[in-house]
This record gives sequence, structure tokens and C-alpha cells, in this order.
Amino acid sequence: MSETAIDTGDGWFERDELDALRKRLPIVYVDAIPVRVDSDGVIQHVGMLLRTPRDGGISRALVSGRVMYHERIRDALARHLDKDLGPMALPRLPVTLTPFTVAEYFPTPGITPYHDPRQHAVSLAYIVPVDGDCQPQQDALDIAWFTPEEAVSPVIQEGMADGHGALVRTALASTGRLV
Repeated sequence: MSETAIDTGDGWFERDELDALRKRLPIVYVDAIPVRVDSDGVIQHVGMLLRTPRDGGISRALVSGRVMYHERIRDALARHLDKDLGPMALPRLPVTLTPFTVAEYFPTPGITPYHDPRQHAVSLAYIVPVDGDCQPQQDALDIAWFTPEEAVSPVIQEGMADGHGALVRTALASTGRLV
């Protein structure tokens, strides 16, 4: 039996193609919450990026991005972690690809806690321990580490983009780190 080669190209659409698709189809994303854990695996700190969002200003955000055509989820996670945290972050990707939640981003605010004015996106969300030195890359300006209590404080939550604050709360609740 001969194998048929699959042409994946570079996995990206031209800008006008992507804009047209975003108006008609949900797009698959991954969200990653970088954390520092103690020797027992208990979350001690949550990493949040400082970015300039689409609408201007500055806000806190998580590692997030699209899954490309013909890309495995694990590879998409690794690519986005490397892109945002740098090559020395040393993330420990999950053994299983079961996310702690699935976040649905809608272009209409208020349907879910998650909002993306460009599109309807479905994101698989993961908690990813990182052991190395995180140096923000590309469009990430900085990374700050917060205790779980600080991460869910109103001051930090108000400064988070696109519902990422709700993802942090859900992540911490799923690990028993939120009381």
C-alpha cells in the first residue's frame, strides 16, 4: 500500500482567507497557564504575560494561540510556550492531552466568560509547569509570577484580557488551589 503525501504547506492562511474563515468556522486554539510548582506538584506561582492587546493598552494574558493545520496539540502547545516564554523555559508538557477545561471564545461578549472579537474559537486549556528561565519573546513584553491568591485578586483579574482571568480561576479551582 502506498502512502499519500499530505501537503501541509506552512500551516497558515493568507490574511484575507483567515478573516473569511473566522467569520464562518470555529478555530481551534490552545491556552497554557505556566506555573511554578513545589516538589509535591502544588502550584506556588502562576505566570502571566504582559501584552499589548488588539484594542490597545496593556494587559495580562496567558500563553495562547492557534493550532495549525496538520499540527498535533502537543506540538502546538510546545510552539506557543517557546514563542512566548523563550527556549529556556523548560515546560513540562502534560503526559495526557486531556485539558483541564475547554474554553469557548465568542465574538459576542457575555455568552461565555471568554471573548475574542475576531472569531468563534474553541480552546483546549492546559496547566503547564515550567522549570527554566522564562524570557518573554515576540509580542510578549514581560512575564510576572503571582501566587495563586494574587492571581485571582480583583486587581490582577481586572487587568486580564479576553477572559483569561476566568481561565486562571478555573485552573486553580481544578487543582484544589482555590478555596
